[in-house]
Amino acid sequence: MTAPAVHLWRLFKWGRILARHGALRGIERDPNTPASLRRAVRALRIGARVPKVPAYADALQAIGPAAIKLGQTLATRPDIVGDVAAHDLLRLQDALPPVPYETIHAAMTRAFGRDPAELFQSIDPVPVGAASIAQVHRAVTTDGRQVAVKVLRPGVEEEFAHAIDTYQWAAAQIEAMGGELSRLRPRLVIETFKRWTLRELDLRREAASASELAEAMTAEPDFFIPTIDWQRTTTKVLTLAWVDGIKLSNRDALIAAGYDRKKLADTLVHAFLRQAIAEGFFHADMHQGNLFALPDGKIAAIDFGIMGRIDRRARVWLAEILYGLITGNYKRVAEIHFEAGYVPAHHNVAEFATALRAVGEPMRGLAVKDMSIGMMLDGLFNITRDFDMQTQPHLLLLQKTMVMVEGVATSLDPDINLWESAAPFVREWIRTELGPEAAIADRLITDLRTLARLPDLIRNIERRYPAPGGAPPAPPLREIEVVRIGGGWRYVAVAVVSALASAAVVWLVLG
Repeated sequence: MTAPAVHLWRLFKWGRILARHGALRGIERDPNTPASLRRAVRALRIGARVPKVPAYADALQAIGPAAIKLGQTLATRPDIVGDVAAHDLLRLQDALPPVPYETIHAAMTRAFGRDPAELFQSIDPVPVGAASIAQVHRAVTTDGRQVAVKVLRPGVEEEFAHAIDTYQWAAAQIEAMGGELSRLRPRLVIETFKRWTLRELDLRREAASASELAEAMTAEPDFFIPTIDWQRTTTKVLTLAWVDGIKLSNRDALIAAGYDRKKLADTLVHAFLRQAIAEGFFHADMHQGNLFALPDGKIAAIDFGIMGRIDRRARVWLAEILYGLITGNYKRVAEIHFEAGYVPAHHNVAEFATALRAVGEPMRGLAVKDMSIGMMLDGLFNITRDFDMQTQPHLLLLQKTMVMVEGVATSLDPDINLWESAAPFVREWIRTELGPEAAIADRLITDLRTLARLPDLIRNIERRYPAPGGAPPAPPLREIEVVRIGGGWRYVAVAVVSALASAAVVWLVLG
């Protein structure tokens, strides 16, 4: 178990970097920040030259790979970090200098248990991409197929493990302060981030996700998932078919090649809706760099490390919420939030419906190209505090992906609107899932299953243990001791002493 002093030292180093980039200014000025935390933040900026304009993305980029990933997660949470910080964090580019090929070759040899030359005719030593977790090389298999080989950076698991351990410890200290910090459930946010990251660090699970998504997307033939080469895939190496296309981020190249960008945008939106609402399993990192336009007009996706999953009940609620916002049925949207348990029962449904109307109506008068799901989500986040809505981790990835997909689709077709494109799909899915035929089918299946399991016994159990609310049960959180001795001044003392020590070293060096 890591000692609190180690966590404090790491937090101090990261805090100083954040302070030098002005990234702690929002915490210091937020009226909801506890006084003890505000004092600690002020201590961290002692002697630092704080810029006028905070550079949140640059700060996390300077801290390291785990911070980059955390920043990408927080970019979807303006309710936690604020609108300005969330917007700036969207600049985070998960790109780092590549690891030398000799190191990558040695890692592949360990992963395969033999020389990669036995599996590949050739491997380009210059990577086509290098990120915080892995880098990708183009290769040719021994049977002549063009493939992409993704290799984990050596030592990345240990680096992320140490960082996440400290994130968990810090979240426990912050949540124990109560108030607004407790409502935002920072421990659960970090736990969700940890689960996402652990999935990314196992490339065999990423391969399985790609395979599962390919099966689920057979109804969308214009959305292509590259084939996995399972014989050349391990937990640390992923091999899949090479995608030969133009990145959707390269707008000029798409125009020069004569692509129908409106059709590409429609394909992307429908593919996302199919994944999120119909299948409940979606690619949660669909930014422009992970999407390619193929010569035949299809869209290909890569990088399946971050995937989202939503159960059927939550998908039904989601579809009804989306459709209610599209059509202006705010009363129904409010009722769903209460039925799902997203809003505590002591609040008034009509009052919440009015708050939703205040968010939705201003956008209904805008031109189609000016309406935005991102704007809608920002508005919804702004009312969460007034109605004691707790963070719903199972929806974090979906919120992030919705904003991401809308951004990519808008860059392809500035006149597209995700609301307008989604309406027919959502309407049909609701009719299919909630219509009379579906209701009868569900009832028959339920009754048959009940009969098969001894109705009286099952119904008694159901009365004794009613079904849970909309949010899935929270994952177990490990016990973390909360440091209480001296209150916030302990943090201030450590920060001040460390700052003075650093200043003394600098003074001695400069003579």
